Amino acid sequence: MSIALKPETTRVEALKHLGEIFREAGIETAQRDARLLLLNATGIAHTDLLSGARVPLGDAAAKLADHAARRVTREPVARILGEWEFWSMPFTLTADTLVPRPDSETVVAAALIGLKDRRHAADGVRVLDLGTGSGCLLIALLKELPGATGVGTDISQGALEAAQFNATRNGVAERAHFVLSDWEKNVEGQFDVIVSNPPYIADKVIEGLEPEVRVHDPVRALSGGKDGLEAYRAIAAALPGLLKDGGFATLEIGSDQAETVSAIFLKAGFTIEGPYADFGARPRAITVRPKAA
Repeated sequence: MSIALKPETTRVEALKHLGEIFREAGIETAQRDARLLLLNATGIAHTDLLSGARVPLGDAAAKLADHAARRVTREPVARILGEWEFWSMPFTLTADTLVPRPDSETVVAAALIGLKDRRHAADGVRVLDLGTGSGCLLIALLKELPGATGVGTDISQGALEAAQFNATRNGVAERAHFVLSDWEKNVEGQFDVIVSNPPYIADKVIEGLEPEVRVHDPVRALSGGKDGLEAYRAIAAALPGLLKDGGFATLEIGSDQAETVSAIFLKAGFTIEGPYADFGARPRAITVRPKAA
């Protein structure tokens, strides 16, 4: 779809026009998306938009029109911008990584709760992120735990390269190591805390997802097998060999999976803490610990 914006079109006129186009395309976050794309195309801050709403787009008109044309096809804003914010940090994205979502910040928060006795004395704490993707979970925890080190695994070399770049971008590269691995297969040593946002969508559900996810997110980062629980079974089997004494794992779950995922870990000999709710008050994470001997 071709979207025409003229250099003399003002910023506020462009926002109104794009908001209308996006709403017609069925985009629920139409006005927010129009604003984010305009800020990127013009290179201005939100405060500049507030004070200069009637400034013409000028040379930014063509770039904004291209952004808008891509969004109408339901390409996510994060993909168009090439980055997204998570835990107040920027994360560069590639086709090999999921877009970090606010829901996943619940995993970071729950892991920090689990580490509450060690958070301010984190020297020696080892963190493992299974299926690291963009690296957002591991990097956020290393930012919060200055004395900690961590390992991120993924089966995608492209994802690992993105995670390494993001670790450097966010100042934790010296404490982060990334390993090509199918879950725990190439991981050495044991860890105090393990986090993961594993694939948890049942295969039959994927085709019904919004295009932003179904078309643009890597399928293997979504697919949890026939019942959406395959990754949790693999993680439950791997944890005994990965956790230090007193260690725990915090895992993201689907909003309707608290009971089914908990049952897997209870059967495997773990205790459950949570579920912890996301910003929409939906169950989003659980923490599991081995039962005391």
